[in-house]
Amino acid sequence: MCVGGHTFPRGARARPRGCSTTGGLWHGTKNDAVVSSRTQFLAVLDEQTRRDVRRSARRRRYERHERLFHEGDPSDGMHLVDLGWIAIRSSTPAGDVATLAIIGPGEPVGEQSLIATGATRSATAFALTAVESLYLGRDAFDDLRARHPSVDRFLATLLEDRLRRVSERLTEALYVPAPERVLRRLLDAAESLGDRPVPLTQLDLASLAGTTRPTVNRILRSAEHAGAIVLHRGDIEVVDRVLLGRLARTRRT
Repeated sequence: MCVGGHTFPRGARARPRGCSTTGGLWHGTKNDAVVSSRTQFLAVLDEQTRRDVRRSARRRRYERHERLFHEGDPSDGMHLVDLGWIAIRSSTPAGDVATLAIIGPGEPVGEQSLIATGATRSATAFALTAVESLYLGRDAFDDLRARHPSVDRFLATLLEDRLRRVSERLTEALYVPAPERVLRRLLDAAESLGDRPVPLTQLDLASLAGTTRPTVNRILRSAEHAGAIVLHRGDIEVVDRVLLGRLARTRRT
C-alpha cells in the first residue's frame, strides 16, 4: 500500500531510527496533496517558515507495534505523521485500554505539549504500521514562534481541528446508533488506508465507536455475512466499500 508516496507492504518493518530531516510531506507536490486531502494545517505556513520548520524538526522512524511514547511520559514535543498509522490509546479507570483515535499522514500527535509546560502524555501512541514522523520539540517550537508569527496560526489550526473532532464524536455518541457508529469508524479507517487491511481489533473498534466488543462482533459478523468485509485475526479486510457505506447508513437496530 502506498501512503504519502512510500510503499508499506503488509507486515513491513521500518528502517532503524534516524535523524534525517529530508523527504516526506515537506517536499514535493505529491506528498503535499496527501496532507491537504486530510488537513489544512500546513496551508497557514509560508514557504520560508516551512523551510525553518524542516530544519528544526527531526525525522523519527518506528517499527510496527512500537510505541512512539507512553501515557505518563514527559510531554516535550509534537510528532507530525509523515508515513504510516498510529493508534492513540489510554488507560480507563477500570484498568482497560481504550483506543481514542487513529492518526495518519499529515496529522499531529502530541500537539498539546507545545503549549502545556511540564505536562505528561495523556495517552500512548502505538504504531499500527511502520511509521515515520517529523518531531518538533518544545524548545524548537518556541524558537520558531518567536521568529515566525504564522506558527501561532498553525498551532491554533491544530487545536481547532481537534476540538471540532471531539464535538463531532460527542454528538455522534449521543444521537447515532451503535451499529452505524461502528461501521462509520471502520469505513473511515478503510478509506484512509487504501487497499491495506484495517489493522484494528474488535476491541479497538469498540473503543472508537463507544460501545462493547460483543456488540462490535455482532455488527461485523453481520457485515461479513452481507459480503462487505472479511474478518481476520488482528485486522479487517474491506472488500466492498460501497456496500459497507450503505450498511453504515442503514444499520440502525
